[in-house]
Amino acid sequence: MRTKTPAVFALPFWLPLSFQAATDQPVTSEHALREECSAYSQAGMRDCLARKAEDSEQALKKAENAVSASLSRWDEDPKYISMAKAKLAVNDKDFARYRESRCDFAASLSGGAAGNAHEIRRLACVAELNNRRAAQLGDALTDLPLKQ
Repeated sequence: MRTKTPAVFALPFWLPLSFQAATDQPVTSEHALREECSAYSQAGMRDCLARKAEDSEQALKKAENAVSASLSRWDEDPKYISMAKAKLAVNDKDFARYRESRCDFAASLSGGAAGNAHEIRRLACVAELNNRRAAQLGDALTDLPLKQ
C-alpha cells in the first residue's frame, strides 16, 4: 500500500537543484580552498580565491532567495511568516558583520607576510563562510511545511 508524501517533503523538489546540491555536500574549509588554488602564483592564487568568493556569494544569494520564497509559501499564520522574515533580515545583517569581523581576523593571521597573503586568507574565509551560511539556510528549511 502506497502512502501519500506529506507536504513537509515538498521543499527539496521546489528548491533549485544547485541549491540542493550545495546543502548535500560538506563545506570546503578555508585551508582546503587555499590548497585548491595553491598551484598558481601568489597573484593567481588570489584570483582563484576571488572567483571562489564570488561563486560563494552567488550561492548565498540563491539560498537567501530560496528562503524568502519558501517563507512566503510557508503553511503558517501570516503574523509568524512576517516575524520569521523580519528575524531573517536581522540575521542576514548579523551574518554579514560576523563574516567581515571573522575574515579580518583570518587575514591578520598572515602577520607581516607580503604581497597578496592577507587578501588570500580573507577571500578563503569569505568563500567558506558564505558556503557554510548557504548550507545552513537550506538545512533550516528542510522540514518547513509549504502550502500546496
